[in-house]
Amino acid sequence: IEYAKKNNVDYKVINKIRYPNSLYDEYEKTLDYYKPDLILLAGFMKKIPNNVINKFKNKIMNIHPSLLPKYGGKGFYGMKVHEAVINSKDKITGATIHFINNEYDRGPIIKQKEILVDFKNDNAISLSKKVLRLEYELYLEIVKLYCNDKIYIENEKVVINE
Repeated sequence: IEYAKKNNVDYKVINKIRYPNSLYDEYEKTLDYYKPDLILLAGFMKKIPNNVINKFKNKIMNIHPSLLPKYGGKGFYGMKVHEAVINSKDKITGATIHFINNEYDRGPIIKQKEILVDFKNDNAISLSKKVLRLEYELYLEIVKLYCNDKIYIENEKVVINE
């Protein structure tokens, strides 16, 4: 919000406090008003309504702190993901960018990036910091490709022309 104010970027805060009885309606009205070409989710912990997903099919991206389908789905977010990776002794983890669909973390995968887990030194906290850096890099890369018309869907699969 501070960035938007400083840079004269229009914004709207939609939450349960401001819209206790019409939260999902407000999402839809706002998106209909702005007609975005791309919607980016990052740490968004609510289920997007199906009508919004259908209206903006393959235009809503999400980032997830694991190599989906591993450690994805309802209940797998933030530290819970990294704790699961450490507890399972996986040697590799990473980040996934995907389009969303009507199921948690099951939309078409756009791209994944891997990193090694260092079991001598990593714990869930240190691993989360490493994955977060990776997420920033990967999301910026994918958004740039999308904005340059390098990403499209063919037969329900994501194709990237780099």
